[in-house]
Amino acid sequence: MFDISKSKVVCIGRNYIEHIHELQNEIPTNPVIFMKPNSAISNTINLHSNIETHYETEMVFHFDSNNDVDGVAIGLDLTDRNLQSYLKSKGLPWELAKAFDGSAVIGGFVKIDCNNIDKLSFKSYKNNTLVQLGNYNQMIYKPDIILNFLKENNISFLENDLLMSGTPIGVGVINNSDTFRVELFCENELILETIFK
Repeated sequence: MFDISKSKVVCIGRNYIEHIHELQNEIPTNPVIFMKPNSAISNTINLHSNIETHYETEMVFHFDSNNDVDGVAIGLDLTDRNLQSYLKSKGLPWELAKAFDGSAVIGGFVKIDCNNIDKLSFKSYKNNTLVQLGNYNQMIYKPDIILNFLKENNISFLENDLLMSGTPIGVGVINNSDTFRVELFCENELILETIFK
C-alpha cells in the first residue's frame, strides 16, 4: 500500500520525557534528529553478532506529497547502546550506533486520517510481557513540529520518507530468540497488530 523502497528514515531522539530520564539524558530544546538510510529498513529482526542490540518501539509515520500524515506503522529502532554511549561521551554523531543494516525494523502500514493521529497509542510486548506503552500526546515534538523544524534547517521531507517518532520508557536488550507483538490503537480501537521476530 505504501512504497518505502526509496525512503530515508528521519528519527527523533529524546521525544518522551520518561525515556529521557531512563537514559539520564537532558531534555532537548529542539528536536534531536538523526537519520537511517534505506539499507537500515527491514521487516524482520536480524541481529549482528558483534553488537549488543537494544530495542526501542516507535510509531512510524508515512506522509503524502503534501507532507500530511497518511499512514502509520510500528517500528523497532535498533541501537548499539554501548557504541551510542561512547559516541555521545565524545560529542560525536550517533549514526554508527543507529544506522547499521537492519536497524529500522518496520511493519506494515495502515491508513490514518491526519485528524486522528493525536488519538494514537501502542502497547509493545516482548515474549508476551508488556514492556512499553506509548501515545501521541506523550511526544514532546509532534510530527508537524518536526517537519517545520526540518524545513527551517533546509532538510526536505520527500514523499515516501518515513518518520520514526521516538520511544517511551522501557527499552532494553533484544536477543535472537525474542518475539515482539505490538498493538496500535486509535482511541480504544485496535487498528494494527504487528509481530516482529
